Amino acid sequence: MAFGFFLLGAWELVCRGLAISDLVVPAPTQVLVALYQGFETGQLWYATLVTLKEVVLGFSLSAFAALLLGTLISQIRIVEVMIYPYIVALQTLPKIALAPMILVWFGVGIESKIFIAAMVSFFPMLVNNIVGFRSAPEEKIDLMRSLSASKAKIFLIIKLPEALPYIFAGLNIGIVLSVLGAIVGEFIGAKEGLGYQILQMNYNLDTPGVFAALVVLGIMGVGLNLLAQFARRRVIFWRTDSQVEGSA
Repeated sequence: MAFGFFLLGAWELVCRGLAISDLVVPAPTQVLVALYQGFETGQLWYATLVTLKEVVLGFSLSAFAALLLGTLISQIRIVEVMIYPYIVALQTLPKIALAPMILVWFGVGIESKIFIAAMVSFFPMLVNNIVGFRSAPEEKIDLMRSLSASKAKIFLIIKLPEALPYIFAGLNIGIVLSVLGAIVGEFIGAKEGLGYQILQMNYNLDTPGVFAALVVLGIMGVGLNLLAQFARRRVIFWRTDSQVEGSA
């Protein structure tokens, strides 16, 4: 925290001392003023809520799809052979190139931003889920089989708990990537949201306003990541943070 305040102070002094134009790099106080004005007028509030809605819905969609497909791919060999290569092939395609086509398919409304956010965050969560479900110790599985446990019981009692650290590691990554995906969609074509506001402020040469929107985006990403970490600690209560990070 102290280092952050030091950087902000140095930034302010450099901008003031060298008389740098706010069109190039605004001073922190100018960004603070832009933040206050944006929230006072309600412009930033509304844009933030729109982008947050896109992020949450896109993340929820991709998390559900990643969990479902990760479970099927890790447990059923034929599903892995048939589906996983196509998923990898789609992941290699540049999302920025696909975004205009997605806008054509879904329109410039919130649906296209949700889909892009889901698409950007999907693959890291899928890979973590697959690795997690395959990380269960074989001796535990063999013990359950010796007790005549069904595949469903083995999955729920052994594989799912062992996979939870990996699942939450993927969620931590996915929630941040969802923010990136939503902003990419808004840059390509949107009528509202923080990405739309950034473009409009760029056109109007409102550099402090751009920085203010970027600050809000940064706070949003950190807040969502902290929320995911809190959920991880509540769900995986039997493991310490070092054990969870070591597993992931």
